[in-house]
Amino acid sequence: MSEDARFEDGGEAPLNIGAVDGDDLKVISALVQDGVFPANEMRFARKDRRFAILLNRFRWEEGGKRTPERVQSVLNVSEVSNVSSQGIDRNNADMILSVLTVEFEETNAPSGHVTLTLAGDGAIRLDVEALDVALRDVTRPYVAPSKKAPTHD
Repeated sequence: MSEDARFEDGGEAPLNIGAVDGDDLKVISALVQDGVFPANEMRFARKDRRFAILLNRFRWEEGGKRTPERVQSVLNVSEVSNVSSQGIDRNNADMILSVLTVEFEETNAPSGHVTLTLAGDGAIRLDVEALDVALRDVTRPYVAPSKKAPTHD
């Protein structure tokens, strides 16, 4: 029986990092900047207190050394008690969202809000009991369809 290739079979290891404080989260924010995903790839598992997004992130860590790449990654936030959003039409399965930043605002230590700011004035706010965010690559990298790195004005 043949198996599909796995990221681990390549010369590079998949990204798998976590954040438990604001400085850690800045690293994750930089790595998911310009990550894109359809609105229907967000999940809030209330019972498990977990919010996750399957996104196609740009591989900023490559630093322009080769042809621009993207990789599918899971952004997972634990200890989530509530999710709210603005500027997102959850009924539009074709709506593509793009992450600009991920930030944490502490309200009553260690609780606070994780806010994902999206292009086009969208935002997702996660009420968390403590900061616990993970980012993990789940596929092999692929050439970015545009063959260009994202740019910002």
